[in-house]
Amino acid sequence: MKTYDQKNSYFGIKYDDKARWVSYWQQINEVLRLKPQSVLEIGVGNGLVSWYLKFLNFQVTTLDINENLNPDFTGSVLDMPFPDDSFDLVLCAEVLEHLPFEQFSKALSGLRRISNNYIVLSLPHWGWTFRCLFKIPVFPAFQILWKLSGVLGHKSGEHRWEIGKRGYSLRKIKKAIMAQNFKILNHFIIFENPYHHFFILQKMKNNKLL
Repeated sequence: MKTYDQKNSYFGIKYDDKARWVSYWQQINEVLRLKPQSVLEIGVGNGLVSWYLKFLNFQVTTLDINENLNPDFTGSVLDMPFPDDSFDLVLCAEVLEHLPFEQFSKALSGLRRISNNYIVLSLPHWGWTFRCLFKIPVFPAFQILWKLSGVLGHKSGEHRWEIGKRGYSLRKIKKAIMAQNFKILNHFIIFENPYHHFFILQKMKNNKLL
């Protein structure tokens, strides 16, 4: 039986392909745009995003369930060792799909508890993708992206579920997010990496933005 090396799987060009580098850029860009002072990254991976944010003088704390990845704190997203409202922004990219969907709402509730404002969340979005890019000199580029989802059922593996698999529609995911008293400021698929769906969330209290 083939063993899975969780640490080494995050390093190397096979894992860090061109599309994934675009996702790293998107994560960093969203943090820059929202201008937090303190950031919690959940899911260390290869450490590139947290390293770059620290290089830009952000106060970054990391959490991962795998101590071999050398996070600042070792623990589960379902039971995070932080007081309420600890961070201006929580970055959680490609993590929550590793939990059973029945725990998705609990994980979102935990993210809301420790954030005092923003959440940058990304989740895998399966689908047959059709992409076109038009570029005419002088004019800005024009992109078209369309994804056909909901055709296949999900076979549980490392990912316990994915947006776009049968039973996990985008509408269902958005409904679960909003049920935890988040406002979805924006959500989008990256043109260069349509497998990653980003959600930019802001915490609400008494149906008002903080």
